[in-house]
Amino acid sequence: MENLNLNYGIIGNCKSAALVSENGSIDWLCLPKFDAPSVFAKLLDKDKGGSMSIIPEKLLSTSQEYIERTNLLSTRFVCEDGVFEVIDFMPRYKYEDGSYYSPADVARVFNRISGAPTFKIVYDPRLEYALHETFISEHTSFIKAITKKGSYDSLYLYTDFDFKKVINSETITLTSSKYMLVSYNQKLLRQDIHRVKLKMERTKVYWLNWSENTTTFSKYNDEISRSALTLKLLSYDKTGAVLAALTTSLPETIGEVRNWDYRFCWIRDGSMVVKILTQLGHSTVAQNYLRFIVDILPEKDEKMQIMYGISGEKRLSEYELPHMAGYGDSKPVRVGNAAYKQKQNDIYGILMDAIFQHFSLFAASLSYSEDLWTVVRNVVKMVERNWQKPDKGIWEIRNESKHFTFSKVLCWVAIDRAQKIAVLLKQDDYIKKWKKLEDKIRTDIELNAWSEAKQSYAQAYGSDDLDASVLLMESYGFISAKDERYKSTVYAIQGELEHNGLMYRYINQDDFGLPKSSFTICTFWLTNALYKIGEKKAAIERFEQLLTYSNHLGLFSEDLDFETKQQLGNFPQAYSHLALIETAITILDGEITNEEKIMDVLRYETFH
Repeated sequence: MENLNLNYGIIGNCKSAALVSENGSIDWLCLPKFDAPSVFAKLLDKDKGGSMSIIPEKLLSTSQEYIERTNLLSTRFVCEDGVFEVIDFMPRYKYEDGSYYSPADVARVFNRISGAPTFKIVYDPRLEYALHETFISEHTSFIKAITKKGSYDSLYLYTDFDFKKVINSETITLTSSKYMLVSYNQKLLRQDIHRVKLKMERTKVYWLNWSENTTTFSKYNDEISRSALTLKLLSYDKTGAVLAALTTSLPETIGEVRNWDYRFCWIRDGSMVVKILTQLGHSTVAQNYLRFIVDILPEKDEKMQIMYGISGEKRLSEYELPHMAGYGDSKPVRVGNAAYKQKQNDIYGILMDAIFQHFSLFAASLSYSEDLWTVVRNVVKMVERNWQKPDKGIWEIRNESKHFTFSKVLCWVAIDRAQKIAVLLKQDDYIKKWKKLEDKIRTDIELNAWSEAKQSYAQAYGSDDLDASVLLMESYGFISAKDERYKSTVYAIQGELEHNGLMYRYINQDDFGLPKSSFTICTFWLTNALYKIGEKKAAIERFEQLLTYSNHLGLFSEDLDFETKQQLGNFPQAYSHLALIETAITILDGEITNEEKIMDVLRYETFH
């Protein structure tokens, strides 16, 4: 069986992003934005998907690393006839007027280090999800790829390599620095190695400045920094949306059908991401995201969906691409996500928690505050109407709706945070009424969510099944880590859901049967919970072991195989990286003072 490890690096510019394999092949890229049809999709079909690969003729070894504290990726090729590196990036930097240069481009800089290395470049774009043939033609200043059937699309390649050698995949000898620039748009200015290297240096400076704004810690700093940089890459600058992951249809289990398109903005995921990035000193991501929320909820009676397109689209119709084999032959390959129609009542609390954090830390403009206050009051109304109803829950069960404990707790969170926001904004008239609703929800949870048989809060009302999401009751302030009921819940969930050091989300069968892989975030949640109830040594050991399951660049996908620890599911996964940061902060709590934390959060420098 072929090697299916997700040994990829991500490069991007908050407009789109690409995955570059450890051997320097670009195997996933959608242009001009994250959710556009693929240009390269070898990740989903090694024969039909298309890629841009580098094939050295006398290769001895390759190695790959990010340029420190940036999203520029260096792949080094050691060959019998010489050594060279390829630096991949997507341009992103700030102009003097404050606007950003972030074109739909991928740049590759080839640097000779020693000798005269020889290699072939296989440039094989397959536009529009490879639905029809892509045609390549040579022009005066670029190589153009186009479709002639189906939706028209085109792609431009600028390079100072010999065009014919690139088109025909002929041997190239590297004697000096060269470049390749893949662009969705035709360039107005002449491209050359000097211009591309200038873009590279400006992009490097942008990311170094961004990283300088990230709170630093005495331990786990590299892991926190890489996770923060990855989360930033999953934000869409144009609207403020935050993606759940870069890819579609990477399976939770090889050969099965849990393959979903994650190139959308889930209210839950996005709210969690902006909360954690704000804790690390990056307020702009949160401000842009909350503006996205205000823009998609323009009317006071607008129903909130669990997810939206990154440009604010509300219909995310799901369809399949049957011509694609799928990752590891795991069909179907899906575009769109039918889960947008689901009801998940936990989104209200998670969004409200992020809004409360924003009001707690930052002074917003009056009009912006009024917009958010309207959202707050509307969310309270939604909770009033929906908290007693069953829903699909955090795991998006596609069949039966239930009274999920996590959903109920997050409805409580929504009302709790709404009151706190009302206090901050001096809107005291609302507090008494909302307090009654908060108490009513809490009482309902205490009466119905506890399982005497398991001595634990259960997955759903009237059930003895357990669920990892219930571990978050403490994180959201519903219960104290010192409460015996919470301690008992943590031990019960660990005892029932842990397997080979990793966690199931749940073990009761859903509409697709028993899950066969571990949802990475759940193991971070358990680690976090164990530390908080006093199992500090065990938590630290578990955390450090979990860090070893990342890929060679410190990146995590959605899932891990229980036996092999192989990464599975969409990649890189925002959920996994935000949980890594949150758990590290829990373990390191006390290493920086509250005053220092506040100063880190409030830093507002030129680059964000």
